[in-house]
Amino acid sequence: MCGCSHSREIFKEANDFFNQGNYKAALSKYEQIIEKYPSVEDRVLFEMGIIYAYPRNEQKDYQKSLECFQKIIKDYPTSEYKRDSEMMIFQIHNVTIKDKTIVTLKKQIETFQQEVKNKENEITILQDKIRALEQEVKSKEDEITKLQKEVFILKKGQADKVLIEKKERRLTLLSKGKVIKTYRISIGGNPVGPKERQGDNKTPEGTYIIDSRNRDSHYHLSLHISYPNEKDKKRAKELGVSPGGDIMIHGIKNGFSWVGDFHTRIDWTNGCIAVTDEEIEEIDKLVPNGTIVEIRP
Repeated sequence: MCGCSHSREIFKEANDFFNQGNYKAALSKYEQIIEKYPSVEDRVLFEMGIIYAYPRNEQKDYQKSLECFQKIIKDYPTSEYKRDSEMMIFQIHNVTIKDKTIVTLKKQIETFQQEVKNKENEITILQDKIRALEQEVKSKEDEITKLQKEVFILKKGQADKVLIEKKERRLTLLSKGKVIKTYRISIGGNPVGPKERQGDNKTPEGTYIIDSRNRDSHYHLSLHISYPNEKDKKRAKELGVSPGGDIMIHGIKNGFSWVGDFHTRIDWTNGCIAVTDEEIEEIDKLVPNGTIVEIRP
């Protein structure tokens, strides 16, 4: 018991260093934790990986960050940090590509600035005009995008059916048999076969309805599916198990919205159906409570 208390205290010390911006000291503390408490190595590696990739860390090291997350995936396949580590690896690869692009663009900008050095005053005036125009264009584009979404919803009307095809990783909104829109999805980490019991990480198969929604969800926003139905309950009873519940159509886990479309590269949910945050907001407007949900294999 004393060891657990001391472990928590060291975790607090490491976190305090992180909050103070002393990332080197925080990493040192986490290394001490690994030596003294190897049983929590997966958590420590995850937090170290975050620090190594943290944007405000001037000594950030993407390679070391990747090594931390890769070690979790390799050495701790059942860790609760495994899926988040996989998502972080996707993001770091993406950031690395962007960083290289930014470096190339910066070099091009520096060359251009040298060529026009004698016209700096004129360039400054032109840049101010460009910035003002860009802001105006962006404002108009945002306004147009918002109007387009509103027109889309008004034109298509609300969906009367949600079709989820697990094998195709596809969610389709339908109205009177016609397709309104389709979305790429992620499903449960154990994707083959219908959900049979609580904790099996499977996405159900069958016919349900949207029976409620939660705008304060841990996954941005969620629409609750009426699983289990009578067939599911009967199967679970025959197996002598709990069928489970809380199956949702939801967005990305809060704090990870930056993952965007990358989330569809792996099946990461506990049985729910996941889309991006922007997509779940659109689906929320198009799908009222009571809408039929058909989930196919």
